[in-house]
Amino acid sequence: MRAEANGLLGKAGVKSVAELAQQPEVRQALTWLSVRRRWIDEKHLELCRIPAPTFQEDARAGWMAEEFRAIGYDVSVDRAGNVIAGLRLKGSGPVVCISAHLDTVLSPARPEEVRVDERGRFVGPGVADNGSGLAALVGVAAALSRNGVGGDGAEKIIFVANVGEEGEGNLSGMRYLCRPSGWGRRIGWYVVVDGPSTDHVTARAVASRRFEIAISGPGGHSWSDFGIGNPVHALSRAITLFTEDQTERLQASRNGSRLSFNFGFIEGGASVNAIPALARAKVDLRSEQPEEMAALAEALRGAVEKALHIENIRAEGAKLSARVREIGYRPGGRLPEDAPILEYLRAVDGFLGIRSRPDSASTDANIPLSLGRQAISIGAGGQGGGAHTREEWYDPAGREIGLKRIYLLALLLARAAGAGP
Repeated sequence: MRAEANGLLGKAGVKSVAELAQQPEVRQALTWLSVRRRWIDEKHLELCRIPAPTFQEDARAGWMAEEFRAIGYDVSVDRAGNVIAGLRLKGSGPVVCISAHLDTVLSPARPEEVRVDERGRFVGPGVADNGSGLAALVGVAAALSRNGVGGDGAEKIIFVANVGEEGEGNLSGMRYLCRPSGWGRRIGWYVVVDGPSTDHVTARAVASRRFEIAISGPGGHSWSDFGIGNPVHALSRAITLFTEDQTERLQASRNGSRLSFNFGFIEGGASVNAIPALARAKVDLRSEQPEEMAALAEALRGAVEKALHIENIRAEGAKLSARVREIGYRPGGRLPEDAPILEYLRAVDGFLGIRSRPDSASTDANIPLSLGRQAISIGAGGQGGGAHTREEWYDPAGREIGLKRIYLLALLLARAAGAGP
């Protein structure tokens, strides 16, 4: 492996991942991750039954804090609401951060909504994204603390269950964690565990911008006031104009860069026979290229202005007005191909027989990557699908390979932390 050839593993005090895996306490911890699968599954289901919508993660955060304490960790909760656990939180020097986000797009209305189906799959809101990541934190932390892996390895690892990753959370938990006045000054490596799949590694952070469109007017009765400007009509036209124009542009584009847009929220009106006084929509724009992002934002504003103009020309009496407001921004960034954290991961993957490929996505890793830090996002193991729906599912079969991957990578990075990333 390239990591062995360029001497990075030497900084971790070993010649190969195989040598590390044969150390008695490490071998014991790897075995523990296999034989305690049932315990990890139970913790996974338990945590997913605790609702944790964005901005309301407190109950699940409390559960995670208690689990970390029960397996022997010092725990603190920062002002953002992030749960931080370590075997020696009051130490000094560089550390490795293993994180997973607490919040989910949808939450179970009642505990039994998170269930196990006839195929042994977990089903319910958030079981894969990011129940699998949080369960991985608990499992790997337990493997470290209960199997005597100490010294300058385990004590340089912190586990973070962070808030504010989804939707309008705007990566608030990771932003706070990365502050140079706090943990950001000590964290040398970030390993974000998000979702289950081990076949891709996010080393390129896709930038995203979120906007709210609000169109307002006088409102009125559907019959007696017919003819006045209708905010829903104008909003619908703006969405149609934007999506048609951008779809055509995407089809004509030859530069190979990826971008996306999604109107994920629309509301307006109070009754079928009342002309609305307000219509709103929220849109997510993403691109691998900053210039493309700026062009998308400008096209959105242009579509709203054009739609408003058309509706106001047709309207009688009072006119409509519109506002386009940015409600969130995720910065982009990327690791170079020869980044040390990627080399360590390649060495671990080679040992475990994992075939993975580099990928781009928008995750908590966006923040440290945008700051030029060593950060990746990887899966927790197992398989999943239906993310952000009520029928989201997770299959724990094979989960242990993902947990061993996280464990070995964290240990390598921690033992190399003294030498710097």
